[in-house]
Amino acid sequence: MAKNKVIISCAVTGAIHTPSMSPHLPVTAEEIAEAAIGAAEAGAAIIHLHARNPVDGRPDQNPDLFEPFLQVIKQRSDAVINLTTGGHPSMTLEERLRPAIRFQPEVASLNMGSMGFGLFPMLDRYKDWQHDWEPQVLEASRDLVFKNTYKDIEGLLALLSPLGTRFEFECYDTSHLYNLAHFLDRGLVKAPLFIQTCFGILGGIGSHPDDVMHMKRTADRLFGDQYVWSVLGAGARQMGIVAMAASMGGNVRVGLEDSLWGGPGRLAQSNAEQVRSARAIIEGMGLSVATPDEARAILHLKGGDRTAI
Repeated sequence: MAKNKVIISCAVTGAIHTPSMSPHLPVTAEEIAEAAIGAAEAGAAIIHLHARNPVDGRPDQNPDLFEPFLQVIKQRSDAVINLTTGGHPSMTLEERLRPAIRFQPEVASLNMGSMGFGLFPMLDRYKDWQHDWEPQVLEASRDLVFKNTYKDIEGLLALLSPLGTRFEFECYDTSHLYNLAHFLDRGLVKAPLFIQTCFGILGGIGSHPDDVMHMKRTADRLFGDQYVWSVLGAGARQMGIVAMAASMGGNVRVGLEDSLWGGPGRLAQSNAEQVRSARAIIEGMGLSVATPDEARAILHLKGGDRTAI
């Protein structure tokens, strides 16, 4: 494994934030493609992708909405493409899996447990909405369980593993690490595990430095040298968690899926801006940013030429 190489992932649009929250949130295929390419040019080795309805910005897992931006990204960038299987917490597993099954990416996200996914606190921060669905979806999260049962995870692994797709294991709490250890013990997943520890979502672990330390200690104890650690921080704590993880030998994820901010009280103008900020932190520590091919080697990926994109 390359020493002092830090993998930057960028999640360019996601399904959490809504169009009214930032004019810079990519919605159309063209906007998502440009955001991804800009992030890759700024130093992101991995691009994590969701799609949205181009008319109203609603999260949408129709593979036909993914295809236009995937083709452009593939043509103009060598970045590793990581497709969501999370979609939106309100979607069925069958809906969420459609893009990854069709395009057979190098990496797909995999949420490692059922959880509450409380987005309703954002209702208090905004008053003017472009679309009726935005406050409705946020309010609905008061009574929503993001379903990722053991059966769901087993089924997802059975469908995608034979395609050569590997996984970004999204772990929002300590229990998710133990769930992953269960699947490793059963031989259903294999090292190196790319573990994305996620901080700051209501329903998961918080974003205090002690929370980051706790997740890292637990992963070390469960997985030893069998995993590659990465972090994402939701909201304003994004860059603080980036700095903490980079100083501890970890990798990082940024992007407008996870945080809309470019600084205190200031919206990020682009995903590339956040990648540049993360890169400055990493390089300021005397570390260097991994290229896409270095990330492929670290994570044992199959290569972009073996996808269906």
